[in-house]
Amino acid sequence: MRKGKEKTMKQQKTQENKMGVMPLGKLIITMSLPIMLSMLVQALYNIVDSIFVARISENALTAVSMAFPIQNLMIAVASGTAVGVNALLSRALGAKKYDRVNKIAESAVMLAFLSYVAFLLIGIFGAHAFFATQTDIEEIVESGTIYVTICCCLSIGCFFQIMFERMLQATGRTVYTMITQGTGAIINIILDPILIFGLLGMPCMGVAGAALATVIGQTVAGIMAMILNHRKNVEVHIQMKGFRPEGCLIGEIYKIGVPSIIMMAIGSVMNFGMNQILLTFSSTATAVFGVYFKLQSFIFMPVFGLNNGIIPIIAYNYGAENRKRVTGAVKHGLVYAVTIMTIGFLLFQLIPEQLLRLFDASETMLSIGVPALRIISVHFFMAAFGIACGSIFQALGYAVYSMIISIARQLVVLLPVAYFLAQFGNLNLVWWCFPIAEVVSLTMTIIFLVHVNRTVISKIG
Repeated sequence: MRKGKEKTMKQQKTQENKMGVMPLGKLIITMSLPIMLSMLVQALYNIVDSIFVARISENALTAVSMAFPIQNLMIAVASGTAVGVNALLSRALGAKKYDRVNKIAESAVMLAFLSYVAFLLIGIFGAHAFFATQTDIEEIVESGTIYVTICCCLSIGCFFQIMFERMLQATGRTVYTMITQGTGAIINIILDPILIFGLLGMPCMGVAGAALATVIGQTVAGIMAMILNHRKNVEVHIQMKGFRPEGCLIGEIYKIGVPSIIMMAIGSVMNFGMNQILLTFSSTATAVFGVYFKLQSFIFMPVFGLNNGIIPIIAYNYGAENRKRVTGAVKHGLVYAVTIMTIGFLLFQLIPEQLLRLFDASETMLSIGVPALRIISVHFFMAAFGIACGSIFQALGYAVYSMIISIARQLVVLLPVAYFLAQFGNLNLVWWCFPIAEVVSLTMTIIFLVHVNRTVISKIG
């Protein structure tokens, strides 16, 4: 079977990958649309998880909510590492360096496994301490410990799913990632009520059932992604027997990946800080902020999916030294991102009340939330430009620029400005911290983009 795959791979080496020849508009849509849909599905099943857990008890919901930093860190490590692998893999494919392609893929498998081992240790030795240091409510500590222990100790499916999905993305086979992610999400949604409440003859497992539903969905998706890579990803041949890690290659992966890891992790810090500021006004203000994040995820996630689809296109054509397609991909990405954000902006401006009522908003929440959505959404257009440019930085090996911009926007500017504006006692003023932070972010993005264009893009080919 392996010989057959190698023969097929050799035959396809003489052919240009679609990322080098397909019309850019069509290519970006075919690459990005499956990722965009799968990210929306991911957002959906996270909400469903919370709905079912909330039916157990408020303490159970609190325990699962408190577990978010560890889960977010897990996803950050897995996704950030995979971003580095994706960019290098696509670049090597574009340059027709197939031995390097295989070496990168083999290193990716090793890094995914080592990441799992790290979180296995966290689950065994750190779960109880994580909750015990935050609360003395026994039910929360017990439920949270069980949840985190299961999610961490059985997280190998999560790491392998994300890594093998990114390998498929790197070769342009994003439709398969939609299949794996969709399957994992559906399994999770189906198993949640069965395992949590003990339906269909299963024992009632409560929070443990919610955790098991999650990891089972991830494991099935991970196995599917591995099989699809073996059978469909003919440009990539993974042979772990005799594998020897290369420090320089791993360093290159993390040079791109670490900034992505940090960017994902600091979002939790920003969220926590904003909650503390808004609590000085009222708990309803904090609730509005939470609702905003749920609503904006359905606008931003398609743009992030677009970003993930464009990265391998830019990286591939950079490796192939095709400047015209690199700049063309950037221009198409900007147009698509701005279009999506325009739709989001119009929704937040025209029907904010209807959006808030989806969450059974009270009159008090409406009075706070309507101006909040309208003010915050002002920054959507600037954010579209920033996210699109982030794909350029990551694909060309300048992911550190994205990290610097993200840190500046969320920690250096947004939180201090929010705190300053809160001192005036007008909640509506606080929401302006988002557009203000985005102006700073936009300025930095333009400066970095000019530098990258002058030193890298203009010299391609």
